[in-house]
Amino acid sequence: MRLLRLLIKIFKENLLTTEIRQPEAPSIREDEIPYPPVGYAWYVVGVLTLVYIFSFLDRVILALLVKHIKRDFHINDTQISFLTSFAFVVFYILGGIPFGRLADSKSRRTIIAFGVVLWSLMTALCGVAQNFFQMFLYRIGVGVGESSLSPSAFSLITDYFPKKRLATAISVYSMGIYLGAGMANLLGGIVTGFADSQETYNLPLLGTMRSWQVIFFIIGLPGVLLALLLYTVKEPARRDRRLVQSLTGAMKSADFSLRQVFDYIRENKLTFICHNVGFGLISLATNAGGFWNPSYFVRNHGWTPAKSGIVLGLGLATAGTAGIVAAGRFSDWLSQRGYQDAPMRVGLLASCLLIPSGAAFYLAPSGEIAAWLFVPLAFFASAPFGVAPAAIQQMMPNAMRGQASALYIFMVNVIGLGLGPTAVALMNDYVFHDDNAIKFSLLIVGAIAEFFAALLLWFGLKPFAQSLDRLKQWMTANTESVNREIVNSENQ
Repeated sequence: MRLLRLLIKIFKENLLTTEIRQPEAPSIREDEIPYPPVGYAWYVVGVLTLVYIFSFLDRVILALLVKHIKRDFHINDTQISFLTSFAFVVFYILGGIPFGRLADSKSRRTIIAFGVVLWSLMTALCGVAQNFFQMFLYRIGVGVGESSLSPSAFSLITDYFPKKRLATAISVYSMGIYLGAGMANLLGGIVTGFADSQETYNLPLLGTMRSWQVIFFIIGLPGVLLALLLYTVKEPARRDRRLVQSLTGAMKSADFSLRQVFDYIRENKLTFICHNVGFGLISLATNAGGFWNPSYFVRNHGWTPAKSGIVLGLGLATAGTAGIVAAGRFSDWLSQRGYQDAPMRVGLLASCLLIPSGAAFYLAPSGEIAAWLFVPLAFFASAPFGVAPAAIQQMMPNAMRGQASALYIFMVNVIGLGLGPTAVALMNDYVFHDDNAIKFSLLIVGAIAEFFAALLLWFGLKPFAQSLDRLKQWMTANTESVNREIVNSENQ
């Protein structure tokens, strides 16, 4: 009996030792976990891009109906600016943080579908607004709904594509900006023509409606059906959580408190400052041009708004789309050749090329020459905005990517939309005191912003590489922590 007890004791000790040592080293790497089929992954990007295009149309439609809304609501330009910028932008960028946090732990396709339904209905409700206050509230709803899209979309795409194709995939999604902007400019003449052709229409149940109100229904309501398309998108496994599951046989929670997320961002603060402010300054220059370029053609070259809209719309839809996709491909090409900081390098290159491209465009001697010079300007102006979010996805843990993306969107919109158009207006009104000096205001504001953007992105190259190394260390430590928890639970 004593011999039997001794053998049992030895067996238990050896078994316990084996259980403790088993999880010390990972048996599988994240890059060994297969990604979804490539064809289906690109289908997902196509669906998300289509949603992005619709979001942009819903965002800018009000700007095409300014004179009609001003007339019927008896409001001034300042109040219109609240509807087109403040009501939308502020709640868009503030809504991104909570939606980004949800994207790190909940179903991302459901978050986007909810946002699509919300912003589509709110766009349609703009058509029944009876006064400024009601329109203001509905525009807030549009902004909140649209803030759900990009943080979840970036996170989804990152789990569908390996890092060597990530910048290209996010750039294809981001071309929705330029397809949407191009379509908005091209539709501008059609929309205003429709609104001018007939004052009122009789609609079932709703009765007599102004023509501009009908347009909000036409633009907004199809989005509700678009939300159903999102349920053809499968929710992919989150990459670092799949790694933990492969190691442990159980899915562990990867949720982190908001404080933990900001602590991690604080550890990478130099990268975030250089990245977010750098790309934000490029956004300042491009948003300034996007808002004032039609006026540049009208004031400096005598074009009609319809003609300038067609030229700018075609340029954005073609050259802008080509630029953002080409930049993503170039970034992936650099990454495959060992440049860890490829997204930052592409942003740096684009900011440098924007300075001479902008100078050539704004100093063109005729509108026809300017129209051709807008092609390279649109190409380089779009290039940074696919690689910028790709850089965030590469440097952040999966469970923090949505929140980091929301912070990036917040910064880019505050700097770009908040300051860009206003900076040009202030330069024109208080420095040149001349409406026709708009080309010089655009040139100066753009060149200054792009210079400092290039400086920040250049300074950010080394910190970005360090952030990638820090992520690897974090992943290793996180996996070891999970293993220790498993051992402790088994011991208990």
